[in-house]
Amino acid sequence: MSNKLQVSLNKALKLTNVISKEFEEKDFENFDEEVVKMENYIVSKGVLPLGPLIQYTNGFINENGQFEAKVLLMRQVSDHIQSTEEPYTYESLISVKNCIYVRYVGDESNLKFAYDKLNLTAFEEEIPLKGNSYTVFVNKDEDTITADVFMEKA
Repeated sequence: MSNKLQVSLNKALKLTNVISKEFEEKDFENFDEEVVKMENYIVSKGVLPLGPLIQYTNGFINENGQFEAKVLLMRQVSDHIQSTEEPYTYESLISVKNCIYVRYVGDESNLKFAYDKLNLTAFEEEIPLKGNSYTVFVNKDEDTITADVFMEKA
């Protein structure tokens, strides 16, 4: 398997009918359980989950000068939802037009290299980034994941 990561400098990401849940640190301990809860919630709203899981991450410096990350777990659904209850939110359209992108195929423990590659490419090409990313988990089998990583340009 090749370890070459091909970066595209001008990609767009479009998501429709998106249910999101903000993740707190404690949620990561029970990640699979949280995914099942989200899928059960989606079905309870009379719609079906579509496509892969998506993780949105936005790193920022808080008022105390410390790094924090906002993480959302996102899932597209089959139809519009009229209303949602906490902790879920709904957006009919998320369109991010100005991104750099890479597809990663490999061991999940090495996914960080996709983020590193995008950050290095942005540095080399003098492309300012906003600090957020969308990771679309396209496929997962026993020892390999396929993930599309989008980082928004500033």
